[in-house]
Amino acid sequence: MSEGAETEAVQWPSIDDHHPHEEGGPTARAGLSYQDAIVVGIFLDMISDASIKRVHCETHDDIVIVKVNDAIDIAEYVQVKSNEPGSLWSVASLCAKNDDSVCAKSLGRDQHKETARFRIVTLRDVHPDLKLSTYPCYGPGRETHCDGFIALTALMKSKLPNLQSAKGNNIDYWLEHCLWDVRYNEKTISDGNIVRILKLAASHGVPILPEHAEAIENELCWRAHNAGRAFWIPDKEKKIVGRDQLLSWWTQRLDSIASGGSNVSGSKLREKMGEAGLSDDQIRMALELRREYAQMARTTHYMSEPDFQRLQRRVKSELASLRAEQMAGALSANGAVFHSLCLQKMNTINEEGRIQGDQSAFLKGCMYDIADRCLHRFTRPAQ
Repeated sequence: MSEGAETEAVQWPSIDDHHPHEEGGPTARAGLSYQDAIVVGIFLDMISDASIKRVHCETHDDIVIVKVNDAIDIAEYVQVKSNEPGSLWSVASLCAKNDDSVCAKSLGRDQHKETARFRIVTLRDVHPDLKLSTYPCYGPGRETHCDGFIALTALMKSKLPNLQSAKGNNIDYWLEHCLWDVRYNEKTISDGNIVRILKLAASHGVPILPEHAEAIENELCWRAHNAGRAFWIPDKEKKIVGRDQLLSWWTQRLDSIASGGSNVSGSKLREKMGEAGLSDDQIRMALELRREYAQMARTTHYMSEPDFQRLQRRVKSELASLRAEQMAGALSANGAVFHSLCLQKMNTINEEGRIQGDQSAFLKGCMYDIADRCLHRFTRPAQ
């Protein structure tokens, strides 16, 4: 189907320049980690797909993907529904509240010069009456002349008979160009992102460890989180993540991991602690603890292998939790304060009574070794 009844005289604004009508998202970001995980997947799409130029986080919709296909500028408006009732999505729920319905709000985004496309991301699956919308757009089963499409269009028009976008497009247009994307839970999305990071890094000639991929996924979540909570004025540039910007960060991150394996042990740790504003004597002490930890790791009688691995996993787990809080903004500490919190956590583990003897030096050395291997840092990455 063709574009709607817009005229040549209308000068529609670009989505990259037009101030959003609403900015509710930035002020209500609590519990939106599901959405951030979706954004990370789209960031990975942008790294691997040159047709994707920019990603908006909570501007004219929850997410907007700006791309160029066959010289046509496209804006894909993505609604993410993470708070849902315990029932399948149906035509009735999609069209409920008339002009304030999910469908009406989505089609209403069609008011910019870019050609509009749409996506609905939900935790819950759809009722059989909406199943057609989950098939890839323009593929088998989604043809505009097929019985299923005609029946679904008629049903939705009976619910919203007068629905039309500012550019003159109606429900037929929305159904043809809208993908319903069911993502069942945040962990599945996150695990999928990590697998994609591993494959993407390998395709760029830098095989990385799962631990590195988890760290990268965490940093991308932080980028999505900060972009979402920024306001168009004065921080429009923070809300729109460009492909060149993201590729530059991605390349530097892979280079950092690759060089970490070839540098003299301790060099990455020194660099990270310097970035955190820590003093020379703190850095020297950390390097010494890391060196002693490496000696302990090579000493077969120092600790049994199961105990050694258990403590390593515990340190990684606790640092990952602290880092996640820092990236999400729950910890607003600067680098030096965050480093102190990490040390305090190692002391807490040591004092729990589950470890035989005083292992505080081992735990802190392990922490510094993890940082030296580019799996942990004390500062937030640059936006």
